[in-house]
Amino acid sequence: MNPEDLKKLVTVTMPYGKYKGRIIADLPGHYLNWFAREGFPSGHLGQLLALMHELDHNGLKHLLDPLRE
Repeated sequence: MNPEDLKKLVTVTMPYGKYKGRIIADLPGHYLNWFAREGFPSGHLGQLLALMHELDHNGLKHLLDPLRE
């Protein structure tokens, strides 16, 4: 994991789907769980979604609060 990825979680938005335009850190847990079951997209977006899933699953979303602008 690149530390810059944590900052991207609170700045990058979902480019498609039901939650298009929502910041990745604000995606609901059930949506992240769906990706975990069905497979994360390839590339950097998939890496960010997988990281967010891990943070959400382990109850660590609050660690992103200081990074929000």
